[in-house]
Amino acid sequence: MLELENKTKRKLQKQICQVVLDHFEKQYTRELGDTWTNVRDVLTYPLCWQYAVLLNKFNQSAELKNTLHVKGYHPAFQGPLPYLPASLKCYIRRTPGRFPAQKHQAGKLKEYYLLNAASLLPVLALEVKDGEDVLDLCAAPGGQFHCNEYDDLRSRWLKKTIESFIPDPLTNLIMISKLDGTQIGDLKPELYDKILVDAPCSNDRSWLFSSDIQQATLRLIQRKELSFLQFQLLRSAIKALRPGGSLVYSTCTLSKAENSDVINLILNSCTNVMPVDISEMAKAVSQEFTFLSGTQQHELLVLPEKGRAWGPMYVAKLKKM
Repeated sequence: MLELENKTKRKLQKQICQVVLDHFEKQYTRELGDTWTNVRDVLTYPLCWQYAVLLNKFNQSAELKNTLHVKGYHPAFQGPLPYLPASLKCYIRRTPGRFPAQKHQAGKLKEYYLLNAASLLPVLALEVKDGEDVLDLCAAPGGQFHCNEYDDLRSRWLKKTIESFIPDPLTNLIMISKLDGTQIGDLKPELYDKILVDAPCSNDRSWLFSSDIQQATLRLIQRKELSFLQFQLLRSAIKALRPGGSLVYSTCTLSKAENSDVINLILNSCTNVMPVDISEMAKAVSQEFTFLSGTQQHELLVLPEKGRAWGPMYVAKLKKM
């Protein structure tokens, strides 16, 4: 058994892209200090990763809930959240492991979706209410209302996800577009009440396991340009928001340049937006997630740790005046 475990460890170790790890090591030791050591141990060791199970409200079964219970899963988000739709049922467990995924079958709804539980925080922060016009600016892989995804492959993935989770008549309520997100504010000014900007970012978890070293090296070179794209997407989203509307910005990177630096740049350059306090939400989910300390009240950063291996996930909320 020990020999098998060591073999698996060696195999996983081989898969880690050293170029990316070296780059992260320098940057995140500087930005996170000692915290980085624990985060790195989780990110580089997939055997301790956890996967949440998000139930499909349009295809629920008591049998699935029983199976989850038997396997040690329990409902997430039991704290006093400011906003939690009754239909949002997510199950998690402390121990690592992955529930079997369901394949996409045309004309058949999936019962559940596997995801990193931290990816639900931007949705909870957005606080969508009935009757609101909502834009998901960079929508893949999941979507709601007006989903915009510029990339062809991700757009096809988004359509499949919607087909798998939403029954036919209701899919008509969802508009899918392939517009350049940086242009949407000029094309659809002041049209939306709520906007989610789940921005393209240096996806730390996946980049660490890049199999193509040349592609990984190129990504690291181009990484510096991401914060400018993120800034442009936010500027565009602010134009598309109605006065009084709110916006949530999220990434799945630990990088300060792509997170708080981008938000601070927006707050310093756009006089018509203000930060929105999300500390109450963070407090309510502190049983499930570990957060970086010292962030401002309008932002949070989920840090992966053993037993709570969710994230990284950065979330910030702004309101248009």
